[in-house]
Amino acid sequence: MIINNLLLKLKDRSPENITKSRGVLLSMQGKIEELVDLKVEVNVRPGASAYDILLIAKYESMADFEAYLVHPVHVEVGKYIANVLESSAAVCYES
Repeated sequence: MIINNLLLKLKDRSPENITKSRGVLLSMQGKIEELVDLKVEVNVRPGASAYDILLIAKYESMADFEAYLVHPVHVEVGKYIANVLESSAAVCYES
């Protein structure tokens, strides 16, 4: 199992924008075969150094993860996120 954790800090950190961005990320659920599980959590302890959203995605293999990256649904979501993103950090590991 490949697990990818992505931390997102948004330019506009308002609750409304965070909620909208979470919804956009969750819209991938059930639309990408290679995406086994998807969780999108909102930080409940905001601060200057904190990230706003944590995405946890699971795939059966690295090949599935690579297929997900170029899937049209993910590409469209990525375009939205790129426009609202200030910074991000990722950790991808095998479990």
